[in-house]
Amino acid sequence: MSLINEHTTIPKLLRNVVQHVHPEDHTFLKHKVGANWEEISFKKVLDTADAISSYLLDIGIKKGDRLALIIENCPDYIFYDQALQQIGAVNVSVYPTLSENEIEYILKDCGAKTILVGNPYLFRKILKISNNCPELIRIVPAFDDYQKYLEKQSINAGILSFKELIREGEQTLDVHRKELDILRDEVLPSDLSSLIYTSGTTGTPKGVMLTHSNFVENVRVCLQQIPVIDHNETFLSFLPLSHVFERTATYHICCAMGCTIAFAQSLELLAKNMTEVSPTIMACVPRLLERIHDKAMKNGTSAGGIKAHIFLWALKIGQNYREIIESGKKPGAILGLQQKLAEKLVFSKIKEKTGGRLKFMISGGAALPKNIGEFFGNLGIKILEGFGLTETSPVMSVTEYHRQVYGTVGRVIPGIEVGIQDVETKELITVQHHDSFNETFECGEGEVVVRGHCVMKGYWNKPEETAKVIDQDGWFHTGDVGRFFKGNLQITDRIKNMLVNAYGKNIYPTPVENTYLKSPKIEQIFLIGDKREYITAILVPARETLQETFKLKDEFFNQPEAFISDANILNWVEDDIKHLSNELAKFERIKHFKLKRNPFTIEDGEMTPTLKTKRKVIEQKYAAAIDELYVEEMA
Repeated sequence: MSLINEHTTIPKLLRNVVQHVHPEDHTFLKHKVGANWEEISFKKVLDTADAISSYLLDIGIKKGDRLALIIENCPDYIFYDQALQQIGAVNVSVYPTLSENEIEYILKDCGAKTILVGNPYLFRKILKISNNCPELIRIVPAFDDYQKYLEKQSINAGILSFKELIREGEQTLDVHRKELDILRDEVLPSDLSSLIYTSGTTGTPKGVMLTHSNFVENVRVCLQQIPVIDHNETFLSFLPLSHVFERTATYHICCAMGCTIAFAQSLELLAKNMTEVSPTIMACVPRLLERIHDKAMKNGTSAGGIKAHIFLWALKIGQNYREIIESGKKPGAILGLQQKLAEKLVFSKIKEKTGGRLKFMISGGAALPKNIGEFFGNLGIKILEGFGLTETSPVMSVTEYHRQVYGTVGRVIPGIEVGIQDVETKELITVQHHDSFNETFECGEGEVVVRGHCVMKGYWNKPEETAKVIDQDGWFHTGDVGRFFKGNLQITDRIKNMLVNAYGKNIYPTPVENTYLKSPKIEQIFLIGDKREYITAILVPARETLQETFKLKDEFFNQPEAFISDANILNWVEDDIKHLSNELAKFERIKHFKLKRNPFTIEDGEMTPTLKTKRKVIEQKYAAAIDELYVEEMA
């Protein structure tokens, strides 16, 4: 029985769980403290949130006020969010990787009253810009020794540590408890829950207004579409809670079901944390799955001989077994025995490195290459793909647990409509919804549009920008190109990413890039060719593989030259480029490339916090190098 109805809001989710699912002393959160994992009960979360709410009421915070957070995933994030949600305040989560100018813009644009700050590095950033943010009345460092960073600075906002804030709130909680209960009940599903600023590959960040209903209804229908999630799951959280995907797919799902959230220490320690926590479910991005795939392939084949032979044999058996199961047939006795042997010799060892209990992983944020999904399917590790944007709360479609179509992002969720609109004529090619699902249905491609409960309220203080993306009929225009394939939504690329070559051929970079990313030698790829006669690319080599192959020292990657000129390395990469080009049409193939010494990064302004490349930034930054790739064209 679902605990969610049309009146449910974010602050009511956890309280529903305590009333109907788990005793309040059961574990809700886990995080690493020193060498041990510390457990935090539902009661501790709710009591701490109440104390924080009491403090916020004391300093005059009212319903609708915007309160900011710039902090890594941790229990403090949950405490603070629960506290502000239940008094009707609005969560403004800021990506920790943003520049000072970008952070200042967001705080001023939304008029943030307070900000919770995660570490000294971020605290120093906030101190530099705080006096430029006139609405800011409190800065709350989530660490104790913050005074040493003040350096006699004159800061307009009051500053106190998170621990001090909680202590002060506890002292006045009895005064505010009745008011708090009233305020919690007065929070409406239609009220604003969060402002999430889109990073965007171009332009000024826009604050996406998401309501309690946006989030809660998204959770409700996702649980309906994936009914295998139960209250005993353990989620390992490592994607940023400042992003809508992790907020919904981990945090809000766990609040609704009573699942446990374990916070990974960092991306670098993720593999170690997986074996310690043994999660049953994880939200992830394609790049993580690609790295696991690359490492597994390398470990399985690098030694050569009988070990490599067994590994490749097991993958083939896994593929045969998977394809028969997915066709609705039953594998024969011999294949069944072979699959059990493959599981014992190979698959179980890979699964042990994920903690051994994974029920499934859900991939979002970008398209998962079809071959990566199939690889995990061959191992018996289920990867569910989802699709959506910040503006859609975020899920529009997600793979059903029992029905996998690799290379697609699943079935439309209940309660919304998803259309495919011709990019040129603007005519709707088709409109699909959950109940119209037909596993044989296919259509042509066009822009993906959506309307229904998942669509945002609009952009904060930007009615003209809102009108550009939500038309008069209520359709939100995603800017993504897609189609329906076997009843499932399939995303081709972004309209803004489309390259039109000098001969008028349309080229969507993502499927082309994913073809070349099959090479274990390539870490990143940026395709070039708009209004050009042929396609070129900036490639980033897989560092570990490159170092091992050519016995390179770290100094090689610290050289000032942005691009690698070593002919042996270039030929090594080109071998794979030539081989993989055979899978593409001639006008899609890379003719020339540059090999970038180090990856595109968020810190260098080349990628968004959701790891999408900023096309205009990269094209401008490396304009001279790109022109060199077209010397033949210009001659």
